[in-house]
Amino acid sequence: MSSIQLSNRSLLVKKAAREAGFDFCGISVADFLSEEAPKLESWLKRNQHGTMSWMENHFEKRLDPRKLIEGAKSVVSVLLNYTPEDSSLSEGNAKISRYAYGTDYHYVLKDRLKAMLTKIREEIGDVQGRAFVDSAPVMDKVWARQSGLGWMGKHSNIITKDSGSYFFIGELILDLELEPDGPIKDYCGTCTRCIDACPTNAINKPYQVDGSKCISYLTIELKEQIPSEFKGHMEGWTFGCDICQEVCPWNRFAKPAKKNEFLPSEELKEWSKMPLKEITDEVFNVLFKNSAIQRTKSVGFNRNLLFLKEDN
Repeated sequence: MSSIQLSNRSLLVKKAAREAGFDFCGISVADFLSEEAPKLESWLKRNQHGTMSWMENHFEKRLDPRKLIEGAKSVVSVLLNYTPEDSSLSEGNAKISRYAYGTDYHYVLKDRLKAMLTKIREEIGDVQGRAFVDSAPVMDKVWARQSGLGWMGKHSNIITKDSGSYFFIGELILDLELEPDGPIKDYCGTCTRCIDACPTNAINKPYQVDGSKCISYLTIELKEQIPSEFKGHMEGWTFGCDICQEVCPWNRFAKPAKKNEFLPSEELKEWSKMPLKEITDEVFNVLFKNSAIQRTKSVGFNRNLLFLKEDN
C-alpha cells in the first residue's frame, strides 16, 4: 500500500465515489457499535422484526465490521439518489414504492461499488475489502449516520439536509485506514409528521419502527397471508410504502435522479393505469424484469393485489 497521508487517502476515496456516480460519500472507523447493541437486542426481543428470523443471526457481525472483513479499519458509506421525476406509480389503487420503479438497486449499487474499489486500488495500492448492499449483516443506516451523510429521522431513514431521504445506501468495508467524518446534527426537531401519518402505527415511537407492522414488511418480507387487522390500513400500497417519506418536510428538497436505471418501463407505466386485477407469471416477469419486485414473485404480488381489492 502506498504511503499517501491519511487525509489525502480519504480525498481519493471520495473522488472514486464521485467517479462511480454516487451522490454522497462518508467515512467511519470500523469499530464495534456499542450504542446500537442494546437497541438491536431490545428490538429483537420485542419481536419487531416479525418473521425476518435472519435478523437474529450474526448478532456480533451486525455490530462489528471487523468480524466481516479481516483487518477492517474503515467503513466507507455511499448514497445514491433514486428520486423519480414522475412519482405517479406511487399513486392510485396499486402503489409501488419509488425505490422499485426501475432496475433492482442491489445490482446497480454493487456494480458502482466494485468500480469504486477498483479505482481506489489504482490510486492507493493493495487495498482489501468488500462491497455491501443489503447482502450481509451490515447496519447501513447506522454507518451512514456515523459518517455524516445525514441524520436518522424519526421514521428511521437517513435524511440529508439538502436532498431529503430518497437514497440507496451501500458500503465498502476496507482494511485501509482513513480520516473519518463525524455525525451531523439531527434536524427533525419537534416534527412528528411521519409518526402521525403511518396508517399501521408502525412508527410506535420516534426513531423506532415496529417492522412487523410496516407496510413495506407486510407487502415484501412477509410470506404468509397479510393479517386481517391491516384491512383498511394499506392505503393502496402493493409493494413497499413511502408514506413516512412523502410527508417528511425535508423531501421538498429532493431532486429528481437522472439515472436511467431507476426509470420505470413503458409497460409498467401503462399497467399502473389499469384496474386492479391479478396477473400471470408471464405478465409479472415482463412488468418487473430486473426489478426488486421480483423478490415477491407473482404469487406474493398477487396476494397483495387481492388484499387491496378486498380493501376497496
